This record gives sequence, C-alpha cells and structure tokens, in this order.
Amino acid sequence: MNNHEIDYKIYGDDMQFVEVELDPGETVVAEAGALMMMEDSISMETIFGDGSSQGSGLMGKLFNAGKRMLTGESLFMTTFTNDGSGKKHVSFASPYPGKIIPMDLSEYDGKVVCQKDAFLAAAKGVSVGIELQRKLGTGFFGGEGFIMQKLEGDGMAFVHAGGTIHEKTLQPGEVLRVDTGCLVAMTKDVDYSIEMVKGVKTALFGGEGLFFATLRGPGKVWIQSLPFSRLASRVFAAIPQSKDEGSMAKGLFNIFDGD
Repeated sequence: MNNHEIDYKIYGDDMQFVEVELDPGETVVAEAGALMMMEDSISMETIFGDGSSQGSGLMGKLFNAGKRMLTGESLFMTTFTNDGSGKKHVSFASPYPGKIIPMDLSEYDGKVVCQKDAFLAAAKGVSVGIELQRKLGTGFFGGEGFIMQKLEGDGMAFVHAGGTIHEKTLQPGEVLRVDTGCLVAMTKDVDYSIEMVKGVKTALFGGEGLFFATLRGPGKVWIQSLPFSRLASRVFAAIPQSKDEGSMAKGLFNIFDGD
C-alpha cells in the first residue's frame, strides 16, 4: 500500500465521531477543525494541501493547496502522527447531524468522487483533489457547484453527510435521478449529468428546484436524506424577521446570559 494502513471505530448514531487507531509512525490527515480528542504522544502539524505530495517541492505544495481553494476549502490541513511506542487513538467529529461513511478506496479502484464539503479525514497518502465535470450544464446548475472533490489512493477515507445515508449499487445502464443536494458521493464509473425538470408548472411550483442529477450505472452512489443546505434554509426561515420578534428573542438571550 502507498497509504498508511489505519484501523478505526465509529461511535454514535446521529452525531457520530470516528476514532482512528495509529500504530507507531502512522499518520492521519484531517480537515481543519475536525479534531475531537487525541491521546498523548500524537503530534499535530499544519500542512499545505493533503500531504500526499510533500516531496514535490514548494510549487507542488502550493498547487495542491490552490486546488483546495477552488472547492471552497482551507489552504491547510492537519496531520496527526503517532510518535510514541504503542498504539494511540485520535478522534474526529462530524460537523452536523448525520453519518460518517468509511471508504476503503482500494475497493473502489482507487477513486471516489464526493461533494466538496463531505471529506472529514483520511490515511496519509490519500490525495484530495478536484473533479471537473465533463458537461458544462453540471457546472452552472449542479447545486453543489462545478467542482467536486475526488479522493484517490488505496487507503481509508472518511466522508460525512447529513441525515440518513443510503448506499445504492447501479447496474450497467441503470438510471437514478437525485436532488442535486442529496448526492454525497459516487464511484468513478458512474456517469453524472444535470437535467432540467420537465413541465413549466412542475419547475415553478413543485418546490423541488429546477434541476436534478441524473446518475447512470454501473457503480455505487451514496445519497443523503438531509443536505446541510436544506437544514440551514429551514433554520434561517424560522429566525424571527420582524423588529418586535427580534427584540423579544434578544431579551430571552439576555435573560439566559444573566443580563
């Protein structure tokens, strides 16, 4: 294997975290802010990009970090290395209610494509890059943006998504249409395109948006029941909009704060 071989255990139900077991010298790479806890003798280091090409020189590191900027992610990631003599554990938490999906990339021909904010952590050596969709319509109307992330390597990667996760294996030629925000990840052989909802009334008044993703097999896809964008829009809609309601809410916060 080119990637570090790590063991793991996932805890929880709707607010999960993954505990990674590191042998001496093993390293795991995670998004900034994903750390929950770690044991003694584990060292942290902030790096450019994903750490998969640390020997490529400064320009290579800057190029890899720049690719992450295109997906809206931070320039930096954090590595956690076991510098001790025995097995140590480090844990990473999900950012909102949902599930953590463990993916052994060696079982998916070394590549999985996922939405840009789904990646949580991975064994050192896994490359976190960008996946440009072949069809221009996907870029303009894909819901999750023109650029998706691709995870490449032969090690473990951990992806997070909202609500309940449904794994579906598509047979050759089988077609599945999905709300663009509900698509979490797919294997590299799945053909992904965007189609417009047919019918003027359906498009304008259906409440499901103007476009959906069309997935064509063969391959495996992961679907989430609660995209974060949908959750955020409901929370925003519930925020009091009038001045009186806002003042009342502020007064309640002051009471709880002891003011």
